[in-house]
Amino acid sequence: MDTTIKIGAETRDKLAALAEARNMSMRALIEEFAATALTPAQLRERAERTDAFLTSEFGHRIGDEEADALRERMRQAQAARHAQVRGTAA
Repeated sequence: MDTTIKIGAETRDKLAALAEARNMSMRALIEEFAATALTPAQLRERAERTDAFLTSEFGHRIGDEEADALRERMRQAQAARHAQVRGTAA
């Protein structure tokens, strides 16, 4: 069954450009995104599995404070990487 999704022209054009750059149709691009993107429930389940693995394999449980600090370090690293990429593209 096919479905029509109403989006703005700018979004449509961006999706078309992304699909073309990947040598695929917009349909395939959206299907790939839907197949690989995680829902909030899936993200929580993955985090719980990771926590259980770290606890069982290394005897280490990451607390909320440590998790928040790690998330902040990842945000900073990502921002630095984006700045670096933008700097090279200029």
